Amino acid sequence: MRIRTMFATAVLGAATAAPAVLAGPQAAAAPAPAGCTATDAEIYAAPAAVTGSPGDLLACREAKLTNIPGDVPMKAWKVRYVSTDAKGARIAVTGTVAIPTAAWTKGGSRPTVAFNPGTLGSGPQCAFSKQLAGEYVDMYEGGNLQLFLHAGYAVAATDGVGYLDGQVHTYMVGANAGHALLDIVRTSRRIPGGTLAADGKVGISGYSEGGAASLWGAQLAASYAPELNVVGAAAGGVPGDLRLTAKQLNGSLFAGFLADALVGLNAAYPEMPFTELMNEQGARAIKDVRANCLYGTLAVFLGARVENFSKDKLSLDQIYALKGPGGVTWGEIVDRQKLGVDIGRPGSGAKYTIGFPVFQYRGWLEEIIPHETEDATRAAYCAAGITTTWKTTYPTEHLSTDWGAAGDVTSFLGDRFEGKPVQGDC
Repeated sequence: MRIRTMFATAVLGAATAAPAVLAGPQAAAAPAPAGCTATDAEIYAAPAAVTGSPGDLLACREAKLTNIPGDVPMKAWKVRYVSTDAKGARIAVTGTVAIPTAAWTKGGSRPTVAFNPGTLGSGPQCAFSKQLAGEYVDMYEGGNLQLFLHAGYAVAATDGVGYLDGQVHTYMVGANAGHALLDIVRTSRRIPGGTLAADGKVGISGYSEGGAASLWGAQLAASYAPELNVVGAAAGGVPGDLRLTAKQLNGSLFAGFLADALVGLNAAYPEMPFTELMNEQGARAIKDVRANCLYGTLAVFLGARVENFSKDKLSLDQIYALKGPGGVTWGEIVDRQKLGVDIGRPGSGAKYTIGFPVFQYRGWLEEIIPHETEDATRAAYCAAGITTTWKTTYPTEHLSTDWGAAGDVTSFLGDRFEGKPVQGDC
């Protein structure tokens, strides 16, 4: 008997029901805030020259997060803040900060969960901060945030890079994701009227795309944000090796994720050959990625193969071999996003050092991300001596694992906030 996953069912339904959502007009750049009185237009304004330090608050406004269930009393803000892209340039990024109104009574300062959502789509209309506030609903993680807030933790949830007006999300670009995730924690402590202290402990969390971002945040924390007291990271459904993941996605029910990744990599590395390679179908595909959010993108690209979008019918391997300025190939850029490379404990001399425990997980019925890459990422962390807890016994497929593991993620981070020891299971 053929099992149809929750994701597949949603995609097939969206193929006939999901309309394209077009990005709105560009807005003027926002000034630095004296208070949280910015308009939505100022929060999501088209990018201009960005100065300041990573984590600086550029604009904020109070928000009601109608898509977090449970009526947890909280104060929340949409924020626009300074971050750093993969090439070292200052950029503006958006996100959400939420702080429970109940007093923190467990000792020390209130901890913060740095959160990156799973895939939402690549156009600016898909931003997590907009969806949490009910402006458009194509997301599925409000309940996960509710668990963190109910436990008393603040949440600093980045949208990720590329959700300003006129932009496209730089999907699966590791440095962009890790920087944006760490910087929103810095930003959360600079909100006028906010109550978060600089010494609050930080836990990192994300699933799927968010899981990759979580591990990039973990790998970059010591070098990029050493002042943050990061005590643990949880990451599930992680596409740690984009080559393996792309091979499985190409021509599958979930080829939309591959389309997001190709367009996202082009957004981050526009100097590389891409748009000039496209045929008419490829040019339309780029517009489709920008126009749709999660389920719309999956519906549009159902069963699509990358070979059909370029003039020369280029395969993935042929695309990887293409060279840009200085002889850099697409394959080299894709390999830069691989997780678990040159990692180690503090003092190891590795490029990326991690001195806190990590929880990694996947569903037993995982059907989108190859098991080989998730298992290999965990193995790389274990080989590097990083305290790693690994769980694969959830009786769930890709999407439902996000919910099925949410309680374990909350408990894992809660134990780290309380300073409880963990041995890992490598």
